[in-house]
Amino acid sequence: MKSPRRRAREFALQGLYQWQLSGNDLPAIEAHLSAAGGFEKVDRALFDLLLNGAMAEAADLQGLIEPLLDRPYAELSPVERAILLLAAFELKRHLEAPYKVVINEAIELAKSYGGTDGHKYVNGVLDKLAASIRPDEAVRSARRSKPQENPKEES
Repeated sequence: MKSPRRRAREFALQGLYQWQLSGNDLPAIEAHLSAAGGFEKVDRALFDLLLNGAMAEAADLQGLIEPLLDRPYAELSPVERAILLLAAFELKRHLEAPYKVVINEAIELAKSYGGTDGHKYVNGVLDKLAASIRPDEAVRSARRSKPQENPKEES
């Protein structure tokens, strides 16, 4: 069963996708999404934060993402662009969420809504982005996941 937070991210993704393709404004997108089945189960505060924030900061977020891409931003699928905007916003502004959680959630969204192997691309871009946006957290996490060396030398 999906958590309210996962549902919030899914609906925010749908909103960003709709915004890219239709150009609808935030109130129209929110009205459309709130009428959709399952919306009553979202973490509304997280949904509002992610959708409003990613739309408001889209140009700045795109500027963070573009240098990490192997092709022009416009050539990404609308789903990949929406996932990257959503995750970039969350990495930058929702510091309560550990960066590994943000990346994992983005990968799951890409697996569910993106093209074949799109999740691998999203993962690669977000790994680099997390290292630049949250370098201290990335370093701490790398240290924790690194196998500990045996301090005793064998004679």
